[in-house]
Amino acid sequence: MASRARKKSTDVKSGLTDPPFDYTEAERQTLLDRARELKMARSTHAYVRGNTKKFYEWLAVSPVAKKLPEGPPVWICGDCHVGNLGPIASADGSIDIQIRDLDQTTIGNPAHDLIRLGLSLATAARGSDLPGVTTAHMIEAMVDGYELALTEPDNEDATREPNVVRAIRRRAVSRRWRQLARERIEDVEPVIPLSKKFWALSTDERIALKDLFIEPAVQETILKLNARDDDDEVRLVDAAYWMKGCSSLGTLRYAALVSIGGSRKSPAKHALIDLKEAVPSVAPPSPDADVPTDHGERVVSGAKALSPNLGERMLACHVLGKPMVMRELMPQDLKLEFEQFSSTEATVSARYLAHVVGRAHARQMNAEHRREWLEILRARRGGSIDAPPWLWLGVVDLLASHEGGYLEHCRRYALRAA
Repeated sequence: MASRARKKSTDVKSGLTDPPFDYTEAERQTLLDRARELKMARSTHAYVRGNTKKFYEWLAVSPVAKKLPEGPPVWICGDCHVGNLGPIASADGSIDIQIRDLDQTTIGNPAHDLIRLGLSLATAARGSDLPGVTTAHMIEAMVDGYELALTEPDNEDATREPNVVRAIRRRAVSRRWRQLARERIEDVEPVIPLSKKFWALSTDERIALKDLFIEPAVQETILKLNARDDDDEVRLVDAAYWMKGCSSLGTLRYAALVSIGGSRKSPAKHALIDLKEAVPSVAPPSPDADVPTDHGERVVSGAKALSPNLGERMLACHVLGKPMVMRELMPQDLKLEFEQFSSTEATVSARYLAHVVGRAHARQMNAEHRREWLEILRARRGGSIDAPPWLWLGVVDLLASHEGGYLEHCRRYALRAA
């Protein structure tokens, strides 16, 4: 790997030295906890996205918990919020909108993904200062899109693509390695500069990662992408601890830069690898569900079922005895961001995103199970909203709980920061 002699750089003009970004385990944890608290204090939407554990705790004591139906046990995302969907490139380079984060995946109740997505859409609508009636219309549209997926699971184009999705899909199609390198590591050179995002590795971590990348399974996983030559050699060039994410801050995360092939006539190509610790899921599994006990294997299995483009690029592995998930980052992998949108765009987006989630669930069900689940979703409709009562009441109740939790989080964060 590249030398760490570069970790301290001095500005000749000012004589100032950059921070070394070389922390002990305790220092790392303190910095990660602070970063997570800060991210979650930015908005209610950010708080919802970063607090999956509280979602399930509050759902369990919510009045709607006893009314929640049991859908067919399938692989669910477990943390199905808006930011966890987006363009995902397959091994052959095709691009589809799929679920992009499976840390919390398990074989469970698909109703949990519906409520989590509904809550996320509701907080995004509030962040855009949209009226409450728009949230009601979004939930109705969400149910419509999800049910359409159960009816026509193979029809990817059954719902209208929102403008924000169309724009980010176009951006994804045109992206190449240069954009990924500049965005992630702020450089196209074969090195990961130490910074506020990338920190120095310990000696044990360097040795463990060096050993990992010579494993045949790791080499094979990297070489099967983009029609690479099976005879090419994959070499670890550089690596760093990666401060990334929100709810996952505090768990092990590494960025690794590898070279692939190369000769005197043809320079080596490079790839950026994301290594993420696989932690226990907080989403409740279905009774008797056959979920892998190794959390890395669980994440990969869930990804293959829910997001085939992502699952075929992932590998469960271990680093320093901890279960990890490895995947190569592709320039086309992007996150959907709904910073501000109109009432119309919000409704269209809700229908489309629920359709994506519905197709991920539906392809795991046979025709009978899809029909039974559809009947449950359509049962006991009435009143002023065309959606299952448990879904609407669950979103409303959890929205209130998360609003209160967010304010209390901000109060505690402000006191600690004072």
